[in-house]
Amino acid sequence: MNRPARRDGTPDRNRTSAPKQGAKRAQKQAGRQGGVPRLSNAKPARTQNVPVPDPEDYAPSDPTAALAAPGEQIRLQKVLAQAGVASRRVAEDMIADGRVEVDGEIVIEQGRRVDPNVAVVRVDGVRVLVNENLVHLVLNKPRGWQSTMSDDMGRPCVGDIVAERVAAGQRLFHVGRLDADTEGLLLVTNDGELAHRLMHPSYEVPKTYLAWVHGEVPRSLGSKLRSGVELEDGPVRADKFSVLEASEGRSMVRIVLHEGRKHIVRRLLAEVGHPVERLVRTHVGSVALGDQRPGSLRVLGRDEVGSLYKAVGL
Repeated sequence: MNRPARRDGTPDRNRTSAPKQGAKRAQKQAGRQGGVPRLSNAKPARTQNVPVPDPEDYAPSDPTAALAAPGEQIRLQKVLAQAGVASRRVAEDMIADGRVEVDGEIVIEQGRRVDPNVAVVRVDGVRVLVNENLVHLVLNKPRGWQSTMSDDMGRPCVGDIVAERVAAGQRLFHVGRLDADTEGLLLVTNDGELAHRLMHPSYEVPKTYLAWVHGEVPRSLGSKLRSGVELEDGPVRADKFSVLEASEGRSMVRIVLHEGRKHIVRRLLAEVGHPVERLVRTHVGSVALGDQRPGSLRVLGRDEVGSLYKAVGL
């Protein structure tokens, strides 16, 4: 951990950083209240997928210019460059090669102008995020936190983690839910159409979980789960299932489902005799949690957003 520095730039081992002091106070308060420590604001993930703009894509007189004002038409190669696809010169080559389409039409002329706030732009069939007002984040939801934007009972919730962004004017919401005892990947966005489709069962977007369960799970269980198990609200079928570890009365398994019914993973594994001790969601579609820390937020990369759009037909 980096320590605060003196004025001469050397670490001061006798001082404690403000975030560390705040964390300790939160832990003490939680201990007194018997609750979960709150995060005063979101910690950024160590790795962020924020494209670094190419200086040639901005006029020297206005290096901080926004992508476009509402309704403004700008050149397609500039849209691609500022969306982080490629430099403007490379984007021109991509257009000439017929790799770019706008609203379902392949564009090969260089002078084409589009409104990036409404146009649907794809490169090699993958949608490119060109509306700078859309926000797509991955949150590693900690265990014990509620998948809500606020909580009447004062329990820690997702809204606490994104409070600073909401206060700054971003109208964010979480995509689906994880129960309080389940941790891991939760998408947070203001992209309503994408969120709706990701949650709708007809699009069958797979979700991957790691589960630590009671009992040594036989590898033959996979065929049973893939064939389908009858629950009180209807049958459920695992897309994929594998046993990663099994020893001393405990197993770790990976399970992939595209259903989103309440407590579906826990109910399914309990039904086959292996109640869940710990559950972590690691993927939604091809978007992975990776080594992101609990309580941290990460901006989705262009390819990740494109993969989600593709999964739901946008």
